[in-house]
Amino acid sequence: MKNISFQGKKALVRVDFNVPLDKQYQITDDTRIRAAVPTIKYILEHGGAAILMSHLDRPLKKLLPDGSLDKERFTLRHLVGHLSELLGRPVAFCEEAVGPVAEQAAAALQPGQVLLLENTRFYKGEEKGDEDFSAQLAKLGDIYINDAFGTAHRAHASTTIVAKYFDKGAKGFGFLMQDEIDNATRVIDNPDRPVTAIIGGAKVSDKIMLLERLIDFVDNLIVGGAMAYTFLKAQGGHVGNSLVEDDKLDTALQLLDKAKAKGVKLLLPEDSVIADAFANDAQRATANSKAIPDGWMGLDIGETARRQFAEVILASKTLLWNGPAGVFEMPNFAGGTKAIAEAVAQATGKGAFSLVGGGDSVAAVNQMGLSDQVSYVSTGGGAMLEFLEGKELPGIAAMH
Repeated sequence: MKNISFQGKKALVRVDFNVPLDKQYQITDDTRIRAAVPTIKYILEHGGAAILMSHLDRPLKKLLPDGSLDKERFTLRHLVGHLSELLGRPVAFCEEAVGPVAEQAAAALQPGQVLLLENTRFYKGEEKGDEDFSAQLAKLGDIYINDAFGTAHRAHASTTIVAKYFDKGAKGFGFLMQDEIDNATRVIDNPDRPVTAIIGGAKVSDKIMLLERLIDFVDNLIVGGAMAYTFLKAQGGHVGNSLVEDDKLDTALQLLDKAKAKGVKLLLPEDSVIADAFANDAQRATANSKAIPDGWMGLDIGETARRQFAEVILASKTLLWNGPAGVFEMPNFAGGTKAIAEAVAQATGKGAFSLVGGGDSVAAVNQMGLSDQVSYVSTGGGAMLEFLEGKELPGIAAMH
């Protein structure tokens, strides 16, 4: 976007303001809003006006009992006050994303001013990638900037289709989008070795493509979270009531074989913190991960696993972390994830490059105040996964 002149122009900017709100509609984590501020400020400082569009949650999937939109819950108006504070100037709000009211508000905008449009997902045309809806959005600005990496993997109207209506010199990536692409590319294309990927989360099925791709270029692959138990069971381990995808046992074995053939060290947790129920206050014990008694389930990695994983992490030059090591949202089973966060921060301090992506890993790093001690924290969970899997993201392809 640095190659574009914003002087006297209106920039239509797709941001990702899909932030968590509490019951009083207060923002509980503003990471994504902060991440968009440099792009917005650049436009304003270079003589442009900014028209911001974003989605918030999935309002069409959460309709009120009478079938209408829950506008009070999902309106972007909740974000105006905080955004004004971050930008140090007032932000105008438009009750619509398209239509005469939006067009009027956009037309009245002066250089240096900011307009936030209503939730794009209040409109069916958004997720369908509807041409007509996209054309109506495009009418509002002279320039299109996509700074929403978190939704770049979806071919929605405001993230992809709208780009068609702007000439090559009148569209570009925002700074956040460029940073995300540059940092992910650094891990894939030209990493310092050894490269270690730490992959957690619940299901192997969600991460098969990622694991396949990682085995092609990492030196170490650490598997934690519930999905480790599918691998452990595939190896003949007894995992009690731990979460297992029985239809993915063969896939797990194939991945283990592929890692072996490629000389990749694939590490599974040797021991687990186990519980007799899926609850924070359940009874806890520690067990060998391949000898978990019936009626018990693995909900976190144990002390031995934490030490072994940390050792590998600290010996690495490039780190990619996606997904928690245990049931991070329950304090009694968050220790493994925290241990990994600390090891990644420590390795970064010693000169390693670390990329953290995926909701719970990002939450862990933020909660522990370590976000400025890792190299890069990605704002896009699903988008980062697909980018690392080698897929072409529609939101990126649309700019060519």
